Amino acid sequence: MKTVICALNSKYIHSSLAPWYLLAAVNDKDCCVIEGTINESLDAVYERITSNNPSTVAFSTYIWNKQSVLSLAERLKREKNVTIILGGPEVSYNPREILENHQFADIVISGEGEEPFADIYRGKPLEEIDGICYKKSGDVVIKPPFVSKNDPPNPYTKEYMEALNGRIAYLETSRGCPFSCAFCLSGRCGGVRFFDLEQAKRNIILLANSGTKTVKFIDRTFNADKKRARELFEFIIQRRRVDIPDNVCFHFEIEGELLDESTFSVLKKAPVGLFQFEIGIQSFNEETLNGINRRCNIELLCENISRLVSMENIHIHIDLIAGLPFETFESFRDSFNKAYRLNANMLQLGFLKILHGADLEVRTEEQKCEFSHTPPYEIISNAWISEKEIKMLKGLEEVVERLYNSSRFALTCKYLCSVYKTPFDAYFGLAQALGEEIAQGITLDDFTLLVYRYYSSESSVDKSKLRDALAIDRLATNRMGALPDFLKVKCKDLKKILCDLDKNETTKRAKNVKRSATPLLSENKVAYVDYDHRDYLTNRFLVKFTKL
Repeated sequence: MKTVICALNSKYIHSSLAPWYLLAAVNDKDCCVIEGTINESLDAVYERITSNNPSTVAFSTYIWNKQSVLSLAERLKREKNVTIILGGPEVSYNPREILENHQFADIVISGEGEEPFADIYRGKPLEEIDGICYKKSGDVVIKPPFVSKNDPPNPYTKEYMEALNGRIAYLETSRGCPFSCAFCLSGRCGGVRFFDLEQAKRNIILLANSGTKTVKFIDRTFNADKKRARELFEFIIQRRRVDIPDNVCFHFEIEGELLDESTFSVLKKAPVGLFQFEIGIQSFNEETLNGINRRCNIELLCENISRLVSMENIHIHIDLIAGLPFETFESFRDSFNKAYRLNANMLQLGFLKILHGADLEVRTEEQKCEFSHTPPYEIISNAWISEKEIKMLKGLEEVVERLYNSSRFALTCKYLCSVYKTPFDAYFGLAQALGEEIAQGITLDDFTLLVYRYYSSESSVDKSKLRDALAIDRLATNRMGALPDFLKVKCKDLKKILCDLDKNETTKRAKNVKRSATPLLSENKVAYVDYDHRDYLTNRFLVKFTKL
């Protein structure tokens, strides 16, 4: 085997398209793909690579795998003297730095890799290949990132389908982005290039039947062409239960402002669980949005997100980014509160990353931006937000992830937000109180206890209502039906109540279905849960109530 293409994913459940694109481009039996993860032993990956006795090894390089890739590449050069080719976003915009600082790197492919890689593989002289950066006579030859005018080759070979093995399947129907956000690389090389629509439909059917549970579209703005997006949405809806299994979900990154009435009329027909939407808000601060080249009709964006949420058939995930230019701690708090009140299923708090090639990279000195110079290049502070404030928002991120985004504490979150002035206040105090303790990998029971203890001590919180909300949340999300000891309440009549429920035709359990219950302290009621079917959007079992 002459050439190995290697991709190291962040988790096993993830797959990678890039190496399979490259393999399809060369279409030769003397080339193969090896996938691994950054969590497995690099020795094991090294052994899988070298077992093919390659003369050339190519790596897809990203933020999450750069350190592992460089370590593997250095060892392969030292011990096997193979030719090392690096490609991907982590090397496309800093090829000189890579080639000068890492002597084991022979070639960097900048930009889209399929055509340049195929030319290298077939022996075309490097000086004649676009997008190729390499060493020559002690110097470094740098060429601009390559952007093809063609559709990439279809990566979904028999070998790819076998390697997928039920993991998340990725599908690309376009490249590029119509926007030019200063923190992002997606719009770096011009506008959007759309691939063949009929091929996209065939690939949807193929991947939906691969055994995966999720097909994730990696188009940076899937609905950049509204008509095209609408046609694909409608296609998936129509083909479900025909040649798309009903347990497969399709994930899209969309621009919320671009949704129109025609698209909403299609999306309303989508069965619950068929679609997931990820919508990047990033900030509600207009000065910040202008500072990152992001033109945004905030009012329309919020209106469209609210409409999607109210439809209750699509899982909605929205994003904010802390550390953007002109975003102070106070303005981020305002952005958080506005985003939270949209009631999306997930609110992801991210932190600005200073990516090689992004517009913000050249503004770091001007904006007094301190950031980590190793992946993931995350912000430490800038002219508008301090290091201490960034750390405080890190704690907020962890609390929001565990309390809100996990879906485990939905009723508790709702109660807390009803007694605090703002959603930010409801979460931030807990984050400050827990500090480093929150990030120590604590168990669910221990975290629940920390939540209970902290909020119980707050004067605005009714301890009985807090206990009841936590108990109901735990019952609604735990199929075992067990409560931690500090949430248990003795009730001598509980067994009789459950027995009476089973005797009633309208409340008796279905056959072989487990039921759990708890008396409430704040109301004269018993909450009970039958562990049959979870709600897709909330990931919770239905909670019912009866009189105590």
